[in-house]
Amino acid sequence: MDKERVLCAADDIRKWIYIIAHHAGGGHMGAAFSMTDIIATLYFGDVLKYDAANPGWCDRDRFVLSKGHACYALYAALARAGYFSVEELKSVGKPGSKFGGHPRIGEVPGVEASTGALGHGLSFTVGMALAHKKDGLENHFYVLLGDGECQEGSVWEAALSAPSLELDNLTVIVDHNKLQAMDELEKIVRMQPFAEKWRAFGWNVVEIDGHDIEQIHDAMMVRKKNVPTAVIAHTIKGKGVSFMEGVPIWHYRMPNEEELPVLIKDLGLSETDLE
Repeated sequence: MDKERVLCAADDIRKWIYIIAHHAGGGHMGAAFSMTDIIATLYFGDVLKYDAANPGWCDRDRFVLSKGHACYALYAALARAGYFSVEELKSVGKPGSKFGGHPRIGEVPGVEASTGALGHGLSFTVGMALAHKKDGLENHFYVLLGDGECQEGSVWEAALSAPSLELDNLTVIVDHNKLQAMDELEKIVRMQPFAEKWRAFGWNVVEIDGHDIEQIHDAMMVRKKNVPTAVIAHTIKGKGVSFMEGVPIWHYRMPNEEELPVLIKDLGLSETDLE
C-alpha cells in the first residue's frame, strides 16, 4: 500500500464532500467525513479489486455503502477512481441528475446497491456473497454500516446468517462514530458492549482506529476460513472539520458565514474550488 496515495485521496474526498454539498445545497457531511479514511483505503490502498473502465467486470470485488446517506464520500471516491468526471459531482441533487441523496444501482457507475433505507445493505450483501461462494467465485464483499443503523433488527438477522453460511468472503465495516441523527448513540438505544455482540454472533471481530490508514488496510485484509469478519472502526463524526468533529448537530447542516472560512481552511479549499 502507498500510504501517501491514500492520504492524498482522503484529503481530496473530504474537499469534494463539501464541494458537492455546496452545489447541492445540503447533505450528510458529518457521516461522510466520518468514513472518508475507510473508503479512501478501500479504493486507493490496494484493497478493492475494480476496473473503473469496466464497472461490470465479473471478477471485481463489491463494496456496498449501507449508510447511503453518506454517499457524497462514495461519489467522490468513484470520481477520483475514474468511474466518471469529478465535474459531474456538481450536479448531485439537481433535477435530472443521476446522483441522488442516496446512491442508486444502475444509474451511477460503481454503485453496487441502492441504499439509504437503513438496515438493508448487509442482508443484500450476504445474498451476493452467498451466491458467489456457491458458484466457487473468489470475489470479496465489503459492506459499510453506520453504528446507529445497527439498531435495525434486519442487521442482526443478517449478522446471524453470515457465520452460519460460512461467508469468509464477506467483511463488514462498522463506522462506529457513536453519534446518530441529533444525539449520542448510547442515549438513544444502548449498543454496548458492541464488539462483543458481533463476536457472540460468530464473527471474527477486529477493532481499529478508523482514521489510521495502516490499521484500516490491515483489517481489510483479514481473512479467517469459513468465518466472516466484522471490523469495528472507531471514528469521529465530522472528522477533518474542527467545529464539526463529534458534534451531533452536524448530521445534516450547512456552515454559516462565520463557520465557512474555518471549513475552507481546515479542508484546504480555495475560493475557486467552490465556483
